[in-house]
This record gives sequence, C-alpha cells and structure tokens, in this order.
Amino acid sequence: MSATQPSAQTRGEEILAVFETAFGRLLAADPAAFRVKFRKMAASAFAFYRGTACLFYSDLEKERHGGPYLDERTGRVWIHGDLHAENFGTYMDANGRLIFNVNDFDEAYVGPFTWDLKRLAASLALIGYTKAFSDEQITALVRTCATAYRERIRALASGAKEDEVPPFTLDTAEGPLLGALRDARARTRFALLDSMTEIRDHERRFTEDDGSIELDAATRYKVLAAFDGYLETLPEESLVRPDSYRVKDVVGRRGIGIGSAGLPSYNILLEGHSDALENDVVIYIKQAQTPAVSRHITDPAVRGYFQHEGHRTVISQRALQAAADPWLGWTELDGAGQLVAEVSPYAVDLDWSDIDDPDEIAAVVADLGRATATMHAAADDESGHSELVPFSTERAIDAAIAADEEGFAELLVEFAHGYGARARADHQIFVDLFRNGRIPGL
Repeated sequence: MSATQPSAQTRGEEILAVFETAFGRLLAADPAAFRVKFRKMAASAFAFYRGTACLFYSDLEKERHGGPYLDERTGRVWIHGDLHAENFGTYMDANGRLIFNVNDFDEAYVGPFTWDLKRLAASLALIGYTKAFSDEQITALVRTCATAYRERIRALASGAKEDEVPPFTLDTAEGPLLGALRDARARTRFALLDSMTEIRDHERRFTEDDGSIELDAATRYKVLAAFDGYLETLPEESLVRPDSYRVKDVVGRRGIGIGSAGLPSYNILLEGHSDALENDVVIYIKQAQTPAVSRHITDPAVRGYFQHEGHRTVISQRALQAAADPWLGWTELDGAGQLVAEVSPYAVDLDWSDIDDPDEIAAVVADLGRATATMHAAADDESGHSELVPFSTERAIDAAIAADEEGFAELLVEFAHGYGARARADHQIFVDLFRNGRIPGL
C-alpha cells in the first residue's frame, strides 16, 4: 500500500467508480437487493471487506504484471479469488467424508497465488482488530498463517503422502475446526427438507415462504430446460440412478446476501438416491457472476478457456477442491451461465464470534494457512485442466518462496497492516456515502 493515502473525497469517488463497474448492471436491475447487501456491508469493516473483492483487486492493479514471488508460473495458478477468514467451512465430499476446508468458489480464477494470501492476511488483520488485538499480536497471527502455509507447501512439493499432510476431518481436526465438523455431522438431510418442504398428496413439495417465488409456466419450462442441460455436465459416476434426477418441484429465489445480491436463482427438488421421501435432494441454479479478479487478468488463454461464468465457477471448484460435490455442474439460462450445486445440510461455516482466546485463534489461523496451501497444490497439472496450469503448482510456489524465505512472512505482515487500515477507513467512507444517498441507483 502506498504511504500516501488519498483524501476521503477522492477515495469515495474511487469506490463509487469501482462499484459502478462491478455492480452497476445488477444494481440497476434490483436496487432493493443491493440496499440489503449494502446494509450488511455497513455493519462492520470486515463485512465491508467481504463484499468488496472488486475494490481489493482494483487496488492490487499495479501488481498485475509482477510482484515479489511471482513469475510466469506462480503468477497464473488456480486461485480462490475471495480468500478471507470466513470463507472456510465444512462440506461432504464425493466419497461421503466430512471435510473442513476452503469453501465458496464463486470468485475462483487463474492468477497470482500471492493475491489469495494477501486477501487472507488482510482479513486476519481485520479480525484481530475487531477482537482488540495489538499490532504485535496481529503481526504474530499473520506470521503464523504464513509459516503454516510455507511448511505445508514445502511438504507437498517434497511428495508428502496424505497420511503426512491429512485433510481436516473428524479424525484429524482439532479445536473450532473439529467443532464445525461435529456440528455438520449432527445435521441431517431430513431437517433441511423439513425446513424447506412439506408432504402434500403423498409427495414432497416446496413450502410457500417469504423467500420463494412461484414460477409461471414459461419460466418453469426454461428452468427445466436448463436443468436438462446441467445433467450433461455431471461426471459419469454421478449418474448412477436415473430416477435420482426426477424433478418434483421448482421455485424461484432472489439472492440478497453480501455476495449474491440481485442474482436470480432457483431451487429444484429431486427424487434423490432412493424412493424414500427423506432422501430427496434440493439443488440450486444460480446465475454465476463475473469474478472480480478477472477484470485484472488479461491473459486471453485464461479468458478463452471458459464457456461462461457458470462453467468457470465449476471448473475452478473441481480444480481447487478434491472430491467436490457430486451434484456440482453448470448450465445456461436466458443466455447467462449458471452454477448448479446441492443445497447441502452439511455446510457449516467457521464461526469466529466465539473464538477469542489468542492461542486458540493462532491454532485456527495456522490451520487456515495449511488448508490454503493444500487448495493451491490440488489445482495443477494433475487436476485435469493442464491446459491452463501445465506444471506442479506446489513445486513452483515452493521454489519461489525458497528464493527469499525471510521476506515471505514480512510481505504478508506489511500488507495485512496496511490494507487492514485501508479497509477500516474505506468502510467509514462507504457508510457515509450510503447513508447520505451518494451511491447512484439507490
């Protein structure tokens, strides 16, 4: 970050310009959803940071053509794209194992590996500040994360087996990570179905609630046609029982979360893997968004690789996440790429609200560093998409860090403090813009 920061007025104009590029079309289509999104972002500096990956990458624009630890390989690996401390949680993989790892791949793309680490480091600074940690404590947290990442990358580059660097499961995780996995294990598909559906005339149907939208016949036809297209994108091993994909009901939804404001989506109720009503499955079709990082990666080979944003999201997640959701796929609807995945009962996000002990936070942060390294290492020449990343990611990153071991953690520490302060100041500027009616379209 530059030592000379712009004035609040100048920075406010920069924020508005970035918002117009990132949100303008969707905001114009659904201003009510963005009022909800922006009120959530106004709640805290961290919530603002979560919702402004577009601003983060605009600020990193100067690093597009280089930077420490970046070369022709480490500058174009699969990255998460929105790696902050709340984008970690549980999922059930294709093998039926509950895993704690990175989640939410809507912003995934190909770019510099350090961009993921910088975004994570700044988020740790924001969390540390929220918990009234001193600058020295925040420095220690970021160093802990960097060290854990570096050690895991070195181990993976050296050919470590899974039992030497195991994933975070019910058998290997500790502390809050184990707590999240146990919470996920206690959840059931029946409870999820009970919250969203009811039995009518001996068949399960979606219930009418404030979040659902009844579809007219023409829209329903289009959604079901898109569903048929989705089936063609599933791996063969997913299509073991044709009746699993029998559609029982479909409703519309409207995204109003921090990341999904204004994006139309649909829920589809399916038969599932047996005739039993408790095994029904809910999947969602959601319009995929343009990832913020893609506006700053101009490589035509990357841009041309993806059919549309739905395809890009799914291919990225399959590359970055071992044994991904077997229901994960893509389709098109009204000319826009769509992401399709299960509404899983086993998804539990890491909850920072009850993690306050400094030693426990340090242990969690180290695990996040290890999870990030494992994610980066998963997506390389062995992931099935070697056209984009035709080399071993972990070996390339390991070699780059080895060239300057001492500077690696310091790079992230300096960035975390600088951008954490920038995000806190930007949050106040944003709140003033929002409450004074300065955001166009609202």
